[in-house]
Amino acid sequence: MAQGFGRRAAIAGLGTGVLPHRARAQADAAWPVRPVRIVVPFTPGGSNDAMARPLAERLQARFGQPFVIENRPGAGSAVGVTMVAQSAPDGHTLLVTTSSVAAIAAVQGTSFDAAAELDTVALLAKSPLVVLVRPDSPVRSMQDLVRMDRDRPGTLTFASSGPGSTTHIMTELFNLRAGTRLTHVPYRGTAPALTDVVAGRVDLMFTTIASAAGQIRGNLLRIVAYTDDGLPAGVRTRLNAAVNETLRDPAFARYLAGEGAVPAPMPPEEFDAFLRREIATLREVVAAARIRAD
Repeated sequence: MAQGFGRRAAIAGLGTGVLPHRARAQADAAWPVRPVRIVVPFTPGGSNDAMARPLAERLQARFGQPFVIENRPGAGSAVGVTMVAQSAPDGHTLLVTTSSVAAIAAVQGTSFDAAAELDTVALLAKSPLVVLVRPDSPVRSMQDLVRMDRDRPGTLTFASSGPGSTTHIMTELFNLRAGTRLTHVPYRGTAPALTDVVAGRVDLMFTTIASAAGQIRGNLLRIVAYTDDGLPAGVRTRLNAAVNETLRDPAFARYLAGEGAVPAPMPPEEFDAFLRREIATLREVVAAARIRAD
């Protein structure tokens, strides 16, 4: 394991998470030695902010040092992420962010490599995206949305928390997949975007339930649809447990040994990370070798 805090810290909500873990034993024991900043690269009131504040309270109680929230919105979260990436790599500046880290790298071409500059520490939560409209909107389903857009291409508008943000990119993904032409109206953060959807100045928004919990509970916005992981969590857990139990059976292990294989039981999350690493490696090879499927 490398010595010293080799990379910066980031804790991700609704996506990724980090906190320095490449430390010397002495540094590990002493940390934190002063107040810790938790940078939230979004405006106050958003889902990340809502998660970061109670998290900061609990970390402060546990470690005996202040954990101070610092909202640094802008440029689709690039302002806050860049601040953390350029901070001293000593574990006293953390980041609570979303998959926007990947989005800004893809869209803006940041001056830093997030994978190299930030240490992932903990995934706080996963939240589905929801499509929100006003209660009096004629859009009652995604079929309505597609039909209305095809009748009047480009007239329906969608809000985002900023150009290149996750809310922007995911809606554009829907445009690509559904063949729609929803018109983008960017804002400086989720809160002002939702305000204008409630006011009727914008037709809809793709965002997380946590971001709009108050408006949803208050019947100011209505959910039209939401994303889903697919395989039910309970089914996935039961299947994983059953397969891993089988892999630990000595008779089955002997069978695999006869086939030149070794059992490799792991939890779903670890397998998911393993698969992602494999895909990334193979993509690198395919690109370097210019391999094409005939």
